[in-house]
Amino acid sequence: MQIAFRPATSLDISTINFLAQKIWRIHYSNIISAEQIEFMLLNRYSSRAIEEGMKSGEKYFLAFRESEAVAYASIEQKNNFYYLHKFYLDVSKHRTGIGKQFFHYLLSQIDASKPIRLQVNRTNYKAINFYFKVGFVIEQVGDFDIGGGYFMNDFVMTYHHPL
Repeated sequence: MQIAFRPATSLDISTINFLAQKIWRIHYSNIISAEQIEFMLLNRYSSRAIEEGMKSGEKYFLAFRESEAVAYASIEQKNNFYYLHKFYLDVSKHRTGIGKQFFHYLLSQIDASKPIRLQVNRTNYKAINFYFKVGFVIEQVGDFDIGGGYFMNDFVMTYHHPL
């Protein structure tokens, strides 16, 4: 099985959007309402939102198994840390090692002296366990108003590079 990773460009926006649509509707169907899934897809994972993220400093990356795009991520450098906005793997590829390899690839693309932060839904147990396995710890708990009457009930997690 050939796994490859690369930075994404604006030419990849439709691929990232396709993956988001596929992954979110399957993975989040038992975590949040169908209405909130559609709200999130429209407001944060649409082609327009992805393009705006790229223009404002989010760096996107893709993972491929053979020639099929199976995962995407975006990370943004803040003042003293990185923020991992997105890290999604096709649900049918979970537990194959691709996620861990993709995370290590992302680490190779950033300054190792700065920590990484992310938010993850508190009932997204698969993702939380994955983040624990690669070295994240829970920093805080929060409920974040995202508009439309929806909230993200999340853990804020942090990863510090081993010295």
